[in-house]
Amino acid sequence: MQTLYAVRDNALVLDNPAKRYVLTIHDLPAEDKPREKLMSAGPEALSLADLMAVLLTTGTRKEDVLSMANRIIKEYGEHSIKGAKKPEQLAADLDIPLIKAAQIVACVEIGRRLFSRNHSGADVVRTAEDVFEHAKDMRGLPKEHLRGIYLNAHYKVIHDEVISIGTVDTNIVHPREVFKPALEYSAAAVILAHNHPSGELEASPADVAVTRQLVEAGRMLGIPLIDHVIVTREGFRSVPGDYQ
Repeated sequence: MQTLYAVRDNALVLDNPAKRYVLTIHDLPAEDKPREKLMSAGPEALSLADLMAVLLTTGTRKEDVLSMANRIIKEYGEHSIKGAKKPEQLAADLDIPLIKAAQIVACVEIGRRLFSRNHSGADVVRTAEDVFEHAKDMRGLPKEHLRGIYLNAHYKVIHDEVISIGTVDTNIVHPREVFKPALEYSAAAVILAHNHPSGELEASPADVAVTRQLVEAGRMLGIPLIDHVIVTREGFRSVPGDYQ
């Protein structure tokens, strides 16, 4: 009879209606442990959380490695992980040791260098609806994420990274953080996207203030901010910002 497991509250549990209890990686059969599964069945057989657990190697005294891996995927989001660059910030955002944050950032950088930035399958993003589709992984995140989507002259995405986590505010979101990647990747334009976990589509006064500040900064640099889109589970809306 196959043993079934489930993730609840970021912990792996034995999914048995008669009895449910939290498992650690040491409780799992050898064939279900991520590292052993990787060696026996190949990387395709592992979930994203399993792969993260292999990368992290161990947990901490307060958190098993599988619980940590599942929490990172759930709280930070797949695309946010892909854009991670600063170990110190990642460690603070996720409440994980700095060395583990550094491991994640190093792994992301390896993947970035091996993956062609200008591959033919890059998303074309022109409208708020395109942004909603491109940033669909943001819809269920429990924290606000502000993402910069950087485009070439043909509206193809050449870079995409998380700029900040937490409530959007002019004291936190500085134009330098938004436009530095635009200069680094020679972007022709920038689009911002951020999620509202509450489901509220109305832009806050802070959303509007940040957007107008960044529109002006983009005009000075010659790299226009062409939209700022609020994303929720159910829909999307552009933040008023005098983009033209």
